[in-house]
Amino acid sequence: MANHEISSPTEARGLTGRDPLMSFRREVDRLFDDFLAPLARRFGSAAVPAWPSVDVHETEDAYVVSVELPGMDEKDIELNLRDNVLTLSGEKRQERKEEDKGRSYIERSYGRFQRSIPFDTELDQDKVEASFKNGVLTVTLPKSAKAQNRTRRIEVKPQG
Repeated sequence: MANHEISSPTEARGLTGRDPLMSFRREVDRLFDDFLAPLARRFGSAAVPAWPSVDVHETEDAYVVSVELPGMDEKDIELNLRDNVLTLSGEKRQERKEEDKGRSYIERSYGRFQRSIPFDTELDQDKVEASFKNGVLTVTLPKSAKAQNRTRRIEVKPQG
């Protein structure tokens, strides 16, 4: 019988080079990569979806942008419009404090955000309006008269 020295903890467990914990970790890492990589490609560089969530609706004469900002106040939000790019930024600060029989529990969370939304149509900057109600920011960005005149509806006719 050959004399065999044990050279690693993996070998000591009789796993012949396959550590189940390392295999599990590699598999979890692969799953996260498979899930987060498409998000990173879609939203830019970060592997986290862009926050806050933004909806943009276009009409013939304006764009309407709706942004969900739960738990925030209008004083925490900053809006800028420059070169037909709307930039929304702010900071969410949240603090929760509980006390019970001399014990305190305090939970704080902070986070800055910034979203920029480019528009390919010239906007009338003097007529832009924003309102904030129940955690939803609504920004109405009217198109300039010049931009509205450039849009033409084209009728689609059946072939035949």
